[in-house]
Amino acid sequence: MSRMSVFNSPLLLGFDHFERTLDRISKSTADGYPPYNIEQTSSDGLRITLAVAGFGSDELSVQIEDNQLVIRGRQVEEDDRIYLHRGIAARQFLRTFVLAEGIEVQSADLDNGLLHIDLRRPMPEVKVQTIEINAGKKPSTSGTRKKLDVERAD
Repeated sequence: MSRMSVFNSPLLLGFDHFERTLDRISKSTADGYPPYNIEQTSSDGLRITLAVAGFGSDELSVQIEDNQLVIRGRQVEEDDRIYLHRGIAARQFLRTFVLAEGIEVQSADLDNGLLHIDLRRPMPEVKVQTIEINAGKKPSTSGTRKKLDVERAD
C-alpha cells in the first residue's frame, strides 16, 4: 500500500529530508523498553530520562548518529551467579530519538537507575535576505544552446 506524501506540494521545496525522517520514525520499533520521559526544563532546554535500573555507566552508550540520539544498553551475563528466581532480566536495548537540526546534547548523567540526557535547542536567529531583481536583462544561460532538428510527418 502506498502512502500519500505530505510534502509533495510544488510549494514545499527542499523538504524531502523531512519525509525521510518521518519514514525512519515510522519504522522504529514500538518496544516500550526502557520506559522514558521527555520534559521541558527551560525555554530552550529538554531532558530525556530513561529508566535503566541494573545498568552501569559502562554498559550504556549515548551517541548521535545522523541527527538521531541513539541510546544502547547491554548487560554482560555473569556465569558465576546462580539464580533461584530471576525476575530482572539482563536485557539489551536500543532507543532512538530523531533530533531537529541544531539540537545539542549537553550532558548524560546516570543517577539511581535513571539516565538523564540534557538537550539544548538554541533559538534560531531571524534572518532577512533581500534578493536583487534584475530588470531588462536576459537571464544568463549556462552552456551552449543546441538546435534541435524535428522531423515532421505530413
